[in-house]
Amino acid sequence: MVQYYILCSGTIILIEGTVTHFIHFEPVGRRGDAPAGETLLDHARTLGVDLVSLCGGGGGCGRCIIQVLEGEVSKPLTVELDFLRPEEIGQGFRLACCTIPQSDCKVRVPPGSLTSLQRLEIEGDEMSVDVLPITEVYRVVLTPPTMDDPKADAGQLTDALARQHDLDGASLDIDVLRLLSTYARENVDPNSGEWHLRVVLREHEIIGLLQSGAPLLGLAVDLGTTKIALYLLDLNTGQTLVSHGLMNPQIAYGEDVIARIAFSEKDISNASFLRELVVEALNQAVVEMCAKADVEPFSIADAVIVGNTAMHHFFLGLPLKQLARVPYVPAITSALDIKARDLGMDLMPGSYVHLLPNIAAYVGADHTAMLLAVDIEQEQHVTLAIDIGTNTEISLFNQGVVTSTSCASGPAFEGAHIKHGVRAVNGAIEHLHLIDDRIEYQTIGNAPPVGLCGSGILDAMAQLYLAGILDKQGTMHDHPRVCTVDGTREFILVDEVDLSQEKVGETPQLTISITQQDVRQLQLAKGAMRTGIELLLNANGLRMDEIDHVIIAGAFGTYIDIRSAITIGMLPDLPLVRFRQVGNAAGMGAKIALLSRVKRAEARVLAEQIKYLELATHPQFHTTFAHKMHLGSD
Repeated sequence: MVQYYILCSGTIILIEGTVTHFIHFEPVGRRGDAPAGETLLDHARTLGVDLVSLCGGGGGCGRCIIQVLEGEVSKPLTVELDFLRPEEIGQGFRLACCTIPQSDCKVRVPPGSLTSLQRLEIEGDEMSVDVLPITEVYRVVLTPPTMDDPKADAGQLTDALARQHDLDGASLDIDVLRLLSTYARENVDPNSGEWHLRVVLREHEIIGLLQSGAPLLGLAVDLGTTKIALYLLDLNTGQTLVSHGLMNPQIAYGEDVIARIAFSEKDISNASFLRELVVEALNQAVVEMCAKADVEPFSIADAVIVGNTAMHHFFLGLPLKQLARVPYVPAITSALDIKARDLGMDLMPGSYVHLLPNIAAYVGADHTAMLLAVDIEQEQHVTLAIDIGTNTEISLFNQGVVTSTSCASGPAFEGAHIKHGVRAVNGAIEHLHLIDDRIEYQTIGNAPPVGLCGSGILDAMAQLYLAGILDKQGTMHDHPRVCTVDGTREFILVDEVDLSQEKVGETPQLTISITQQDVRQLQLAKGAMRTGIELLLNANGLRMDEIDHVIIAGAFGTYIDIRSAITIGMLPDLPLVRFRQVGNAAGMGAKIALLSRVKRAEARVLAEQIKYLELATHPQFHTTFAHKMHLGSD
């Protein structure tokens, strides 16, 4: 045995152990041997797991939260009790900088503890599903026609399917029929002279012909208001071959769907223009993804696309005006199957695009997909599922009943309408901590700071509230870092003095602050969310402390610091162990529906059974919203 003396947050710890321990960090998939006597934060750095650590590992910021799933570790330090509740420590939650393995360990890293370098906004928790796609490939052997038997190629094919695979009554898509004769004569067995075909069927329709060796592929898409996530899958294995993310090009014509609907109403051609923008972006992304996987787009036999109801209507070219006017009625809520070519998608000639069902005007197919991904119907407890974005959808599961609502949280979480707000780009401050008059912060890519992304804005607001600089009404009070600029109070987060501590040779950036108006924008967003949660609970006769699980999805929601959200009152004041951040669950749900016809059917049934709560006309909406604008937990 070897003895180590470690100084952690001012405490000397005596460790006895072997020379190395095998540490497995999940779900990031990093594992390996690391020297005994070092902290889990040290091990994480060695293995390339980029944990948030504003204080540099001294136990002062409480951001490097991990959960020890297996193995023995050092006892909790007093400093950890400043950031973690006793019940959370009992569940294995610890600060990585204060925890030293004493054996091989398996460690879970919550998404909020990772820096942006190790995450993509297209990622999400994968759910195991039996691969049972709606499309299948059949090998068929045809005998070339002769003068004695000059049977038509299409008749030969359908007869062969019936004879060789017991598939009677198969029909041919017209585009497949146009290709069949040429394809058959190009796939001749040199020895027998027979035609060897690989035929793709969707139920009883022949939708494509695959070349020898070509895989059967599927495409899943989360068509978000701000971002689009795409996934190229092998439909035989269920493997994701390529994931891809891009900005929704419609954003140039409105940050939210209401602005885009208004733009579409200005001219009869505008809605078609916005639809074409999305279709072109999807087709280009498919080409790039297929090139990366060394496959062809015409091998994509099936696609599932989800989005909010407005994006769904834009994509299909459906009327939009009624979505923005009382009583907020969609053109359709049921699931749809439409030929890909009719939507302008360049995939397999006869392939379809499946669109999961919408729930209401502002709870769309993306939320249906999210509920499918988290397997909400299998929950045995009271569960709150929140997909945070420009429009936040919330569902409450209680005793087999799902009630859903939506709230206009606005674009502040994306950095929009914030003076120094930016998207999650290199240099965006993603986490920060206020210690006396000093700001410790971490930027994406460890680049010089350029502004605040959503998680950084949330942290800033929480830190100012904890320090008493913001009161419950959100009013900003005096502090050495508070100044008035153009009649508005601002708290300076980064200035030239701070920037002098950056890398030598870097160009100083502009001063970065959070203003009184920024605080008001965040109050509106958080007030809308909490109002939705409160009224859902009221409708189900539940109290806040009766919530057993809180599932948080969406690009912003996945990487926020849960404690910051609780501090300002955006999320319920519950133990951390009850929260689960699942990433892009809408994208994961689209993948599940693509891989499983069973799950696709389950999504239809689920959407039909959901009860929808309309907040805009709720008698308690205005009073509840006014109260939930206040900062702090209830």
